[in-house]
Amino acid sequence: MRDAFKTEDWWAVWVGLFVFALSLAILGGVDLLGWAVDTRIWKQLGSVQEGMAPVASADDYKAVPQGTFSPYRQLPGVVSLLLTYAFLLVVLSTGAGAMALDARRFAAGFTVIFWASYLCWLVGNTYHIAATPPKLAEGDWSLRLTGEAGFIVALLAGLVIGNFFPRATGWLREATRPEWYIKTAIVILGGFLGVKAVGDPRLTQAILFRGFAAIIEAYLIYWALVYFIARRYFRFSREWAAPLASGISICGVSAAIATGAAIRARPIVPVMVSSLVVVFSVVELLLLPFLAHAVLPNEPMVAAAWMGLAVKTDGAAVASGAVTQGLFPGQADTQWMLMTTTTVKVFIDVFIGVWAFVLALVWVYGINKKKAETVPAAEIWQRFPKFVIGYFLTFVVLLGLALLFRDSPGRMGALKAATAGSNVFRVLFFVMTFFTIGLVSNFRRLWQEGIGRLALVYLISLFGFIIWIGLGISWIFFHGMRPS
Repeated sequence: MRDAFKTEDWWAVWVGLFVFALSLAILGGVDLLGWAVDTRIWKQLGSVQEGMAPVASADDYKAVPQGTFSPYRQLPGVVSLLLTYAFLLVVLSTGAGAMALDARRFAAGFTVIFWASYLCWLVGNTYHIAATPPKLAEGDWSLRLTGEAGFIVALLAGLVIGNFFPRATGWLREATRPEWYIKTAIVILGGFLGVKAVGDPRLTQAILFRGFAAIIEAYLIYWALVYFIARRYFRFSREWAAPLASGISICGVSAAIATGAAIRARPIVPVMVSSLVVVFSVVELLLLPFLAHAVLPNEPMVAAAWMGLAVKTDGAAVASGAVTQGLFPGQADTQWMLMTTTTVKVFIDVFIGVWAFVLALVWVYGINKKKAETVPAAEIWQRFPKFVIGYFLTFVVLLGLALLFRDSPGRMGALKAATAGSNVFRVLFFVMTFFTIGLVSNFRRLWQEGIGRLALVYLISLFGFIIWIGLGISWIFFHGMRPS
């Protein structure tokens, strides 16, 4: 626990739980997050302010019990946006300082990232991009992508800056933290999904079981196949093959770094593999949601589970679930799709520490056996992704409260308002994740570093069997399942 305030993983937990705790104050009759900006579909360029409003004026707040103190309903949207920016700036800069980052450079970089990301989110919520029935007026046209189109806009904007404006990217480096942003978002997401779970216990149980099954696929099927291909056909050393197999088959960046540390690989190995994972995650993020919608138009849950298994890195996987969710408007409650993608991914994450510990045992006692060298059991905890603790904590707390209050309309209304308030920040962290993933994806630099042969292994493994095995097993578990 001595590193509890020094790592991104832990600060994702602290920031996520802080937002979560503030949202729960409404159960006591005080609204502490109603000022946060809620972004809505807007139509005319001259009325862009219609796209911004305090979340206290959202529909989920209408069921809040009388007597709840919420003075924010008439707050101008621009003021809500400024307050949201100021809140995140203070909280995240505090975390950056605790992690020994340059707090001033972080604050300056975060300011640019926040406003650029929010502008992308606002663009994605324009009427002709996002509107779906019944908000789409008869005779009007729209791409019907819902507001999640803002994620794609943010990714594309980040890619342009990351590949054509390297100086700007370097200046923003201190605040370019996609893993921190997505892990914080996932912690907050747990509470939202906890409330949703009460609506359909049967589906919740199926999703949790599917998440557990994902462990077997990722660690025992994918990993073994990738390792075999890298060693047998591309003649990579064990030092390269193991992190590559983890990066491609498990959880991308986190798994590659944990594996590299477990087998004591040179620092360049997980760095190169992680860079490769990020690049391919961007490609998957841009293609797979649309492929899923094309081949699975009536199977939203299969599509969602597929994203959790096929797309690597937490950011890109959960983001792809959000995009896929946006492509299935009107098919019952599509929020279950995001829960499915996230749960599958989180279950895979849970065992990163265990898998790294297993590999450490194999390397120390088998491959690189040395006298008197041991592997302490504490290695499991050191490599365990701590943000998963936050995710399950918020999920269990909200699930328990929802079960306790499900026969009390007033209390349930307060719970929905609480999740609406925290969900504002979850969405903003998502958008910043998309934008910063683009920033770190410099394709030219990676090619110059000699990443071509690694990329070929990734390409063959991903499109040769990982995607299709994931699709097949997702179909087996979720075919015909419909959220209620």
